[in-house]
Amino acid sequence: MNGKETKNIPANLLPYISKQHYHRYTPIEHAVWRFVMKQNHYFLKGIAHPAYVNGLRDSGIKTESIPKVEDMNTSLSKVGWGAVTIDGLIPGSAFYGFLANRLLPIATEIRNVQNIAYTPAPDMLHEAAGHAPILLDESYREFVRKIGEMGAKALSSKEKAQVFMAVRHLTIVAEDPNSTPEQVKEAEMQVAEARSKLKGLSEADKVSRLFWWTVEYGLIGELDHPIIYGAGLLSSVGESQSCLKDDVRKIPFSVEACISTPYDVTKPQPQLFVCKSFDDLVTAIDDFASTMAFRKGGTESLVQALQTENTATICFSSGLQVTGTLADVLINEKKEAVYLKTKGPTALACKNQQLDGHGKETHRKGFGTPIGRLKGNVVLEQCSKVELKDLGIEVDKKAQLTFESGVLVEGTVKEVLFSDSKPVIISFKDCQVTYKDQVLFEPAWGTFDMAVGASIDSVFAGAADPDAYFEWTELEETKEDAEQPKWNELESLYEEIRSIREGSVWNDQSAFHVDDVLAILDDRYPKEWLLRLEILELYKMHDEGHQNVNAIMGGLQNTDWDSSVKQMINRGLTLINSFEK
Repeated sequence: MNGKETKNIPANLLPYISKQHYHRYTPIEHAVWRFVMKQNHYFLKGIAHPAYVNGLRDSGIKTESIPKVEDMNTSLSKVGWGAVTIDGLIPGSAFYGFLANRLLPIATEIRNVQNIAYTPAPDMLHEAAGHAPILLDESYREFVRKIGEMGAKALSSKEKAQVFMAVRHLTIVAEDPNSTPEQVKEAEMQVAEARSKLKGLSEADKVSRLFWWTVEYGLIGELDHPIIYGAGLLSSVGESQSCLKDDVRKIPFSVEACISTPYDVTKPQPQLFVCKSFDDLVTAIDDFASTMAFRKGGTESLVQALQTENTATICFSSGLQVTGTLADVLINEKKEAVYLKTKGPTALACKNQQLDGHGKETHRKGFGTPIGRLKGNVVLEQCSKVELKDLGIEVDKKAQLTFESGVLVEGTVKEVLFSDSKPVIISFKDCQVTYKDQVLFEPAWGTFDMAVGASIDSVFAGAADPDAYFEWTELEETKEDAEQPKWNELESLYEEIRSIREGSVWNDQSAFHVDDVLAILDDRYPKEWLLRLEILELYKMHDEGHQNVNAIMGGLQNTDWDSSVKQMINRGLTLINSFEK
């Protein structure tokens, strides 16, 4: 995306956008992409949802080389979506925020050959080959947008943030070819330790599990004969086949079952959930959304936000939105919230637009306000200007407001701010606010801006007006590093075979170059299976009877390969044998 396009992205998401340095992809990385994509085109036809198979064909994603994200953005724009590049694993709130804004976040890295079957780290294969094609289906992309909205607004916990950091470290270590088994084990232990400190399931945890068992690892159709729609399965060369076997338990989809089932990103899943249709998914998550704080509001939602110790937005029944970090919620004997306080920079908004004079600069040390009705069952936001005057609320006049909760506000009215003819803020000078024996605000503290609102209708993570609340820095256009990286010997061999494959002519010189590559592989890279498959493919297309064919086949079939590599080799051979000249 260019600078102009990023202006349409909420400011809190901009820090996670990176650049795809396309020319830095190595020939081996292009070969990994090609292998997986060719596998997907061939093996997923009968076991993946038709929306994915059709999307793979219609999305414009190329098989032969890693796609450019800008091309994917153009393709997705036809259905009202887009694509942005991100740098690896990002916080869930940001990931879901992109989806809620109809943007597919794409990690530009690509897995190494050792992890070709599956990697827990986000990569191009997972995002581009897994998520993007099926987004061309209208029902499915509406489901993804809705769950993105839920995830972006879900309240989390500080312990959840620590789990994220541990998981992010694990994905980096697991994908690094230089990592030792001991380092991977240590990273896994750090994840386990972080998870052990979790106290129950936050909303973010619940959405995360729901997302995992649907968008990432979902099956669809009949329970005894499902097909795949989850991107984690679609982008896994190994698990896309094994997941449909009987030893993987198939469970009827329900939100409750998904939420109660934890997952491990580093291992194949022992059970999967089968939904009947994408429309059923949309209905199910709509029902679940009604249980979340952004739909429920109330005291319980405030308490949840208090526990997150992070930025949240509290929406009053008047329409006023308070964005900040909750520091305290006073609750009466009826277990009703009667007063709330934020700490640090706080902003006030209506209709997701920050109010003039009520940004973080004004409320830089926090904000406090009562919640509820005045005595006599008076709902302030329903009062006209005349009714406010009858209550003694008049500019430059002293007023005394007694809430049903017992909160008492005494001071001189400085200003009344309206939105859609409803009062949303009443500002006082020389004001004192008390509750029972507690002093909540003193005249010496300055202006007391009181939120108007008989109840809390919604509480959600993040800001009402992200562009105003979060720092926004216009992204600078960076020039592409024009210098071509120097490939090592093995990368150069891959590049040579690729050039021969993409050339228009096969002749004696081509065969001679292939012989040279094979000689170097036999001498220095006896375990290099992927390039040997590519060479075998060349012979299959141009010189099936060449003497090297039997030697390559013998090596691929007889060498003592790791079981996962053997599986990849066998699938590669199956695909090569299916080619027609």
